[in-house]
Amino acid sequence: MARPAPLIYAGLLLMLLFNLAPFYWMVTSSLKGNMEVMSFPATLWPQQFTTEAYSEIWLNAGFPTYFANSLIISLSTAVLSVGFGALAAYGFSRFRFPGRMVLITVFLASQMIPGVLLIVPYFKLMTSIGLFDTRIGLIMALTTITLPFSVWMLKGYMDSIPIEIDQAAMIDGANRMQCLRLVILPNILPGVVATTTFAFLLAWGDVLWALCLISDEAKLTITLGITRLIGQFRVVWSQIMAAIVIASIVPAVLYIAMQRYLVQGMAGSSVKG
Repeated sequence: MARPAPLIYAGLLLMLLFNLAPFYWMVTSSLKGNMEVMSFPATLWPQQFTTEAYSEIWLNAGFPTYFANSLIISLSTAVLSVGFGALAAYGFSRFRFPGRMVLITVFLASQMIPGVLLIVPYFKLMTSIGLFDTRIGLIMALTTITLPFSVWMLKGYMDSIPIEIDQAAMIDGANRMQCLRLVILPNILPGVVATTTFAFLLAWGDVLWALCLISDEAKLTITLGITRLIGQFRVVWSQIMAAIVIASIVPAVLYIAMQRYLVQGMAGSSVKG
């Protein structure tokens, strides 16, 4: 068997460095003092390590509140998106009814609509029903954005489960909900995890919707909190980098913890017809 050429290893190494360089710069900048992070030429390694930026944003900039808000909103969005998505996907997968293909096409086509076009209608809707500047309103908006993908993704997995399994479960006395909860979902667990992770990360990294639907300081998400660190006359880069590091912890831990399921989920979705 021929060994890979050195050029392949060199190319992979360059790609690795290209992807890791921003993370390296982010972490090292967060450990520098305010003067050093602005120095020219820039230092590749902190001359004097300090965690002052982390202490400042965590103790004085309100980031514990922003972090908790993002966690609540992202978890709620993921649970609602996958919960309603599983019900809709089961209906599309197991039932044949008039307009089924039209509805499926509408779900898929909705993903092509830029989110910025929906901001004004959502703003007016949330204002009219009294949910503007509330976590519930933001959760509802983000759920509607992630729901079409969740339905489409979960439907593909459910289509791969033979309908005879449903029939066998119902012969044993299970109803439709029990069949979905006890038979179908355990068999498509990698897909459920991949879909949940997608919805969570989309909500966690959102800026536009939170910016338009939230104004109360006590309800800001961590992404909006980072934007508050950029002032009109002063930008404290070390604090911004520290805030980004903190905001990156949850996605990083989530990917590491769910890596096995994500790989299985993505691999399974790539072979479905």
